[in-house]
Amino acid sequence: MSAYKKNKTRRKIKKAVVAGLIGGIAVLAILAYVMSYLYEELNELLVSYNNAANEAEMRTMPRDIVEEDIFVAETPQAVIEQDRYSEYDGPFELPINGATGYASVAVDVKILPDASSETVKSLKPGAGFLILNEWGEWWEIETGGETGYVKHNLCMINLPDVVPSIRYNNTNTYNSRFSSSDYVIPGISGEPLYSGRAFNERLGKEEYIVAVMYAMSQKIYLAQQHALADGNGLVIYEGFRPLSVQQKIASELKVLAQINGEVDRGLNSPPWGISWFIATGVSNHQRGCSIDVGLVQPDLVYAVTGDYKYLTHAKAPLYFNMPSPIHELSSVSVTFARPVTIDANTDISSLALSDGMNENAAAQNLQKYCVSAGLMPLASEWWHFDDLQTRSGVPSNSVGDYFLTEIFSTAPE
Repeated sequence: MSAYKKNKTRRKIKKAVVAGLIGGIAVLAILAYVMSYLYEELNELLVSYNNAANEAEMRTMPRDIVEEDIFVAETPQAVIEQDRYSEYDGPFELPINGATGYASVAVDVKILPDASSETVKSLKPGAGFLILNEWGEWWEIETGGETGYVKHNLCMINLPDVVPSIRYNNTNTYNSRFSSSDYVIPGISGEPLYSGRAFNERLGKEEYIVAVMYAMSQKIYLAQQHALADGNGLVIYEGFRPLSVQQKIASELKVLAQINGEVDRGLNSPPWGISWFIATGVSNHQRGCSIDVGLVQPDLVYAVTGDYKYLTHAKAPLYFNMPSPIHELSSVSVTFARPVTIDANTDISSLALSDGMNENAAAQNLQKYCVSAGLMPLASEWWHFDDLQTRSGVPSNSVGDYFLTEIFSTAPE
């Protein structure tokens, strides 16, 4: 090849290289512009979101407890003829017959109280039924017009049916009190997160559905008796909580913490972290082994269902102030001075309380009532108590991905 042709080829190659470089630079410039534009838009959205959260601080989350209007006027109570009715003498305030139960997992209904007997039907997780009687480890139930037997260690019971002296106030069904460092959690705070109340024929009024595993319900009854002996009473804000609701709370709290430094510090100040305040997966609430509970000073009167008289609230009770508002997800709500994983054998008396707990006699009484009944506190939330012994026997496939919306209760015979 001649020198002229070689030079001509080199010039073509150089031109191609230069053109390629110019094209590449142009593409990079365009990408940089697009990324800059997207960054500015995203930043603007985040600033707007953060401003909205800042503007809402404490505005829609009053610290006092206000019950839903329907519970201001209690059910009128008939005059009780003391000699005609008796108080139930058993493991609850009312018998379990006529109470509502719920399957925590898929449950086979047997024709006899025997695992080897014929299966009448199968219940899906969350299915409700009427409890007719108890036979050892079995419940005789009615469901869909059919009767049969289920293992009660796989089932939850509706607490108001058997412990009506407790005050029930599931704020998450009408006005969620979840907050963090006194900031509202967008889409959560002040919102009804799920439906959880229905007319309860057994009690003659609308009442919350508050379900827990059957074994746990007996310990909650004991905790209430301890409280009543001191002239106090429990208020239960939540038992079973649907999985999708739990996941939504966790997701929205995480977003808020990412854009609000004060919220982030309230959740993630060592030695505490966000996982102590909200579970991102299945928790004991979904397994029916947790309650969120506070303390009230009740005004109780007798009412009647079937052949039994029982104590119920004459009016809305006085709520005791606690270390923080209910469902305030931050380090101001912690129970103990440091994070500690608690098991069923933990000696609670050996653990140092947080400053908030040390300064609050009502919160200490609440812990005393619950722990003496076999319930264990969560280190990061003064209101949260677990039944870890019952939890150890709950099937691993109990995930609570359902809603409880029906009550089947009738007066006990």
